[in-house]
Amino acid sequence: MNGLVLLIIAVACLALGYIFYGGWLCKQWGVGESKEETPAHTMEDGVDYVPAKAPVLMGHHFSSIAGAGPITGPISAAGLGFGWLACTLWIVLGGIFFGGVHDMGALIASVRHGGKSIGEIISANMSRRAKRLFIIFAYLTLILVVAAFASIVATTFQATVGENGAIDKAASTANAQVAMVSLLFIVIAIVFGFLVYRKNTPMGISTLVGVVAIVAIIAIGINFHPIYLTYKVWMIVVAIYITVASVTPVWILLQPRDYLSSFLLYAMLFLALVAVIISHPSMSSLPVIQSPEATSPVFPVLFTTIA
Repeated sequence: MNGLVLLIIAVACLALGYIFYGGWLCKQWGVGESKEETPAHTMEDGVDYVPAKAPVLMGHHFSSIAGAGPITGPISAAGLGFGWLACTLWIVLGGIFFGGVHDMGALIASVRHGGKSIGEIISANMSRRAKRLFIIFAYLTLILVVAAFASIVATTFQATVGENGAIDKAASTANAQVAMVSLLFIVIAIVFGFLVYRKNTPMGISTLVGVVAIVAIIAIGINFHPIYLTYKVWMIVVAIYITVASVTPVWILLQPRDYLSSFLLYAMLFLALVAVIISHPSMSSLPVIQSPEATSPVFPVLFTTIA
C-alpha cells in the first residue's frame, strides 16, 4: 500500500473518532453541562493547584502522550515483524477506543474528585482494598515504565567507551550534543514557568522567547558539549531528575517543559507529513501481517511494545 494513502485513512479515522466517539463520550459523562470551576481554581494554593494557561495545558498533555514512546514503540513493533497492518490498526483503533477514552476518563474523574489521583478515586468509589491492589499494580508498572524510559534516555546520552576503558569523545559527539541540549532545555523550561506563572508575562511573548531559546540551545549544544558520561552515570542522573521532577510543582518544570517541547513535536510531525506527501513511500518492504521470521506472538507483545 502507498504510505500517503495509509496516512490519509489513519488521519480520517482519528478525526472521525474524535468527532463522533469523543462527542458521544462527552454526552455520556456530561462534559460541559455545568459551569463549575475546576479544583485548580477552587483549591488554588500556588503549589499543587494552579490554574494553567490553555495553550500550556494542551502542550503539556500532547507532549506527555506523543513523546518518545509512540515513536519508539511502533518502530520496535515493525522491527519485530508484526507487520504494518497490525501496527496501524492498533495505533488507530487502540488510540481511539483505549488510549483516548482512558486518558479522557481519568482526567474527568480526577477533576470531579478534587484533583485527586486514581488511587483515591478508586477508594472513594470502590473500596480501600481495591485502592491498595491498584496502587501495587501501578507501582510495579511504573517501575517498568521508568526503567524503560530511563534506559532510552541514558542510551541516547551515553558516551562510547573504547577498548582501553577510556571515553571515545570522537565517537560520542552526537550523544553529547543531545545531552547538552536536553540539559539546557530544562533550564529554559524553568525560566519559562517562572515568567508565566510568577511574573505574569504574556503568553505570546513568553512563547516567542521560549521558541527562540530552543533554537539557541540547539546551536549551543551542537558547538559546546563538554559532558561525556557513561551509561551507568546517566542512569543515576536520570533517576535523580525523575525523583526531583516528581515532587516539584508541575507549573515550574514539567508543564513548561512539555509545552515548549510540543513545538518540536509539531515541527517533526509537519516535516514527516511533508516527507510522506513528497515521497509516497511504499509499504511493500514491510510484511502486511506477522512475518514467518517473527518469534514473538502478536498477543500481547504487539500491544505492550507499541504502548
